[in-house]
Amino acid sequence: MLSVVIDILSWASFIVGGFFLFVGSLGMVRLVDFWARLHAASIIDSAGVGLILFGMMLQGGLTLVTAKLALIVLFLFITGPTASHAVANAAFMSGSRPHEMVEDVTATPPPAKKKTATKKTKAATTAATKGATKAKSTAAKKPAEKSAAAPKSAKAKTATGTRKATKPTTRTRKKT
Repeated sequence: MLSVVIDILSWASFIVGGFFLFVGSLGMVRLVDFWARLHAASIIDSAGVGLILFGMMLQGGLTLVTAKLALIVLFLFITGPTASHAVANAAFMSGSRPHEMVEDVTATPPPAKKKTATKKTKAATTAATKGATKAKSTAAKKPAEKSAAAPKSAKAKTATGTRKATKPTTRTRKKT
């Protein structure tokens, strides 16, 4: 009876480990950037191989082979994440950035959320609008008095229109 339970657990471990190996391998082929592929490789290393070796330990019983397999699993669980972290850190320091960290200057900004106006905000908006139209009319009357020391806009004119000027993508590592 106990051998049947051990066989079922070991085969379940083989199947789940094989699933992780398959999904991780598929991720290595199908994912688009370095960071996602690195994640897929770490899944293969940690989950897939770990579960298959655990299934082998269940099949081996309490022998020297099981002790050697346990040492291999321990070695993989220590070196796999450490190596993935070292590769990711080297890539980050060389200038490669995950997709979420890169600012797309050609993208349109998301639409602003409409707020329901209260009586106070309506009054403030009308007062600000009156002040802005008064300032515009004053500026229109005196165009020659424009100051040369006026702050420059953060927008740059390009062939396709205006776009927001961006900071360089290289970042320095913060000291903690």
